[in-house]
Amino acid sequence: MSDEDGVFGESVAAHYDASVADRFAPEVLTPTVDLLAELAGGGRALEFGIGTGRVALPLAARGVPVHGIDVSRAMTSRLAAKPGGDTVGVTIGDFATTRVPGTFSVAYLVFNTINNLTTQDAQVDCFRNAAAHLEPGGCFVIEVGVPELRLLPPGQRAVPFRVDADGWAFDVYDTATQRMSSNYVTLVDGRPEYEHYPFRYVWPSELDLMARLAGMRLRDRWEGWTREPFTHESRGHVSVWEKPAG
Repeated sequence: MSDEDGVFGESVAAHYDASVADRFAPEVLTPTVDLLAELAGGGRALEFGIGTGRVALPLAARGVPVHGIDVSRAMTSRLAAKPGGDTVGVTIGDFATTRVPGTFSVAYLVFNTINNLTTQDAQVDCFRNAAAHLEPGGCFVIEVGVPELRLLPPGQRAVPFRVDADGWAFDVYDTATQRMSSNYVTLVDGRPEYEHYPFRYVWPSELDLMARLAGMRLRDRWEGWTREPFTHESRGHVSVWEKPAG
């Protein structure tokens, strides 16, 4: 782990795209870019946690000017090396507090990145930072899962989500603090290697309150990027909060 790059240091960046290859599939990525381009209109887009540019690069290819904030130089160096990487601006810093020049039509966080902020204060700061960057009428978009606490029987804190011959993976929850972690044990040449990633899970209603504290209001919430209705059974959501126009 690199202290400078947080948990997304060189060892993670080197295989990150391959580890989320399914997220590059057109059926996943195209609706994501479609919605963000629509919300951007003719304006600029700001990505919090831009990483290796999975979303930023195809969005920029649509003609949307994109800037990103990320703490990891290891991750963003992969973005810069990709075709079109020179068209996307990147600022190194904590996206909960780092400011960049200008205003934006849309700011966004994808693929559970809000959970990388491991305190409620940092998540609240993130909403305030988004609002500060948005022009009047601009939108803040988050894609994040719904906490899967319904899978926890009494007395259990761990939920496995991968078990196979090459290793296993499980999430660990602390319902008193909303802290959680994803844990991976992988067999490499017959020996186990362990990776641990800390998060803080957050509820849709809690996010709405954070938006309200930042002066924004909920405009839309769907189950996913193709705008399916969000229901009691939804395991994730894409939510859009709007900064008042006046």
